[in-house]
Amino acid sequence: MNPHTFKNLDRAFGQYPTLQARIERVLNEIPESYRNDLISDPGFRISLDDFTPGKGRTVMLARPGTSGSSRCVVLKPRLENCTDAFCCYIIAHELAHAWLNNGGWGTITDREDAADALAANWGFDKVPYE
Repeated sequence: MNPHTFKNLDRAFGQYPTLQARIERVLNEIPESYRNDLISDPGFRISLDDFTPGKGRTVMLARPGTSGSSRCVVLKPRLENCTDAFCCYIIAHELAHAWLNNGGWGTITDREDAADALAANWGFDKVPYE
Protein backbone atom coordinates (compact mmCIF):
# COMPACT_ATOMS: atom_id res chain seq x y z
CA MET A 1 0.00 0.00 0.00
CA ASN A 2 1.26 3.44 -0.89
CA PRO A 3 2.07 5.20 2.42
CA HIS A 4 1.21 8.53 0.76
CA THR A 5 -2.39 7.35 0.39
CA PHE A 6 -2.65 6.62 4.11
CA LYS A 7 -1.01 9.94 4.98
CA ASN A 8 -3.72 11.72 3.00
CA LEU A 9 -6.39 9.67 4.78
CA ASP A 10 -4.92 10.64 8.15
CA ARG A 11 -5.12 14.30 7.24
CA ALA A 12 -8.60 14.25 5.69
CA PHE A 13 -10.32 11.73 7.97
CA GLY A 14 -8.46 12.28 11.25
CA GLN A 15 -11.59 13.33 13.12
CA TYR A 16 -13.48 10.29 11.78
CA PRO A 17 -11.33 7.40 13.02
CA THR A 18 -13.93 4.68 12.41
CA LEU A 19 -14.48 5.81 8.83
CA GLN A 20 -10.73 6.09 8.25
CA ALA A 21 -10.16 2.55 9.55
CA ARG A 22 -12.93 1.24 7.30
CA ILE A 23 -11.45 2.97 4.24
CA GLU A 24 -8.07 1.44 4.99
CA ARG A 25 -9.65 -1.99 5.52
CA VAL A 26 -11.57 -1.86 2.21
CA LEU A 27 -8.47 -0.67 0.34
CA ASN A 28 -6.52 -3.56 1.83
CA GLU A 29 -9.24 -6.13 1.07
CA ILE A 30 -9.86 -5.35 -2.59
CA PRO A 31 -7.65 -7.35 -4.97
CA GLU A 32 -4.12 -6.02 -5.21
CA SER A 33 -4.28 -5.35 -8.97
CA TYR A 34 -7.30 -3.04 -8.55
CA ARG A 35 -5.81 -1.33 -5.48
CA ASN A 36 -2.45 -0.78 -7.17
CA ASP A 37 -4.12 0.63 -10.28
CA LEU A 38 -6.03 3.17 -8.22
CA ILE A 39 -3.21 4.14 -5.90
CA SER A 40 -0.68 4.54 -8.70
CA ASP A 41 -2.98 6.97 -10.54
CA PRO A 42 -2.01 10.56 -9.64
CA GLY A 43 -5.63 11.56 -10.23
CA PHE A 44 -6.98 9.16 -7.61
CA ARG A 45 -8.24 10.85 -4.43
CA ILE A 46 -10.37 9.96 -1.44
CA SER A 47 -11.85 13.10 0.09
CA LEU A 48 -14.24 14.01 2.84
CA ASP A 49 -17.45 15.69 1.70
CA ASP A 50 -17.46 19.13 3.27
CA PHE A 51 -20.95 20.23 2.22
CA THR A 52 -22.24 23.13 4.27
CA PRO A 53 -25.85 24.28 3.78
CA GLY A 54 -25.87 27.72 2.21
CA LYS A 55 -22.19 27.53 1.30
CA GLY A 56 -21.91 24.44 -0.87
CA ARG A 57 -18.76 22.32 -1.18
CA THR A 58 -15.09 23.12 -1.44
CA VAL A 59 -13.85 19.58 -2.19
CA MET A 60 -11.19 19.81 -4.86
CA LEU A 61 -11.29 17.03 -7.43
CA ALA A 62 -8.33 15.94 -9.48
CA ARG A 63 -8.34 16.84 -13.15
CA PRO A 64 -9.73 14.04 -15.26
CA GLY A 65 -7.07 11.77 -16.67
CA THR A 66 -6.79 10.37 -20.14
CA SER A 67 -10.03 8.44 -19.61
CA GLY A 68 -11.92 11.71 -19.47
CA SER A 69 -13.28 11.10 -15.97
CA SER A 70 -12.08 11.77 -12.47
CA ARG A 71 -11.04 8.98 -10.14
CA CYS A 72 -12.03 10.89 -7.03
CA VAL A 73 -14.04 9.32 -4.25
CA VAL A 74 -15.91 11.69 -1.94
CA LEU A 75 -17.33 10.18 1.25
CA LYS A 76 -19.80 11.73 3.65
CA PRO A 77 -18.84 12.13 7.33
CA ARG A 78 -22.09 10.45 8.40
CA LEU A 79 -20.59 7.12 7.28
CA GLU A 80 -18.67 7.28 10.57
CA ASN A 81 -21.91 6.31 12.34
CA CYS A 82 -23.31 3.72 9.91
CA THR A 83 -23.07 -0.02 10.37
CA ASP A 84 -19.79 -1.58 9.38
CA ALA A 85 -21.32 -3.63 6.56
CA PHE A 86 -23.14 -0.65 5.02
CA CYS A 87 -20.16 1.69 5.30
CA CYS A 88 -17.73 -0.82 3.78
CA TYR A 89 -20.17 -1.52 0.95
CA ILE A 90 -20.45 2.23 0.19
CA ILE A 91 -16.66 2.65 0.23
CA ALA A 92 -16.17 -0.36 -2.08
CA HIS A 93 -18.99 0.84 -4.36
CA GLU A 94 -17.37 4.28 -4.69
CA LEU A 95 -13.91 2.76 -5.25
CA ALA A 96 -15.49 0.59 -7.96
CA HIS A 97 -16.85 3.72 -9.66
CA ALA A 98 -13.32 5.18 -9.56
CA TRP A 99 -11.78 2.02 -11.00
CA LEU A 100 -14.45 1.78 -13.70
CA ASN A 101 -14.04 5.48 -14.54
CA ASN A 102 -17.77 5.79 -13.85
CA GLY A 103 -18.57 3.39 -16.66
CA GLY A 104 -19.85 -0.13 -17.12
CA TRP A 105 -18.25 -3.45 -16.28
CA GLY A 106 -18.31 -6.28 -18.77
CA THR A 107 -21.88 -6.66 -20.03
CA ILE A 108 -23.26 -4.36 -17.30
CA THR A 109 -23.76 -0.96 -18.84
CA ASP A 110 -25.60 0.81 -15.99
CA ARG A 111 -22.94 2.61 -13.92
CA GLU A 112 -24.61 1.96 -10.57
CA ASP A 113 -25.21 -1.72 -11.30
CA ALA A 114 -21.62 -2.05 -12.53
CA ALA A 115 -20.21 -0.50 -9.34
CA ASP A 116 -22.43 -2.79 -7.23
CA ALA A 117 -21.31 -5.85 -9.21
CA LEU A 118 -17.61 -5.00 -8.96
CA ALA A 119 -17.89 -4.23 -5.23
CA ALA A 120 -19.64 -7.60 -4.75
CA ASN A 121 -16.87 -9.26 -6.77
CA TRP A 122 -14.44 -7.79 -4.23
CA GLY A 123 -16.51 -9.25 -1.36
CA PHE A 124 -18.64 -6.23 -0.47
CA ASP A 125 -22.25 -7.09 -1.25
CA LYS A 126 -24.89 -4.40 -1.38
CA VAL A 127 -26.60 -3.99 1.97
CA PRO A 128 -29.45 -1.70 2.97
CA TYR A 129 -28.82 1.45 4.98
CA GLU A 130 -29.05 0.73 8.69
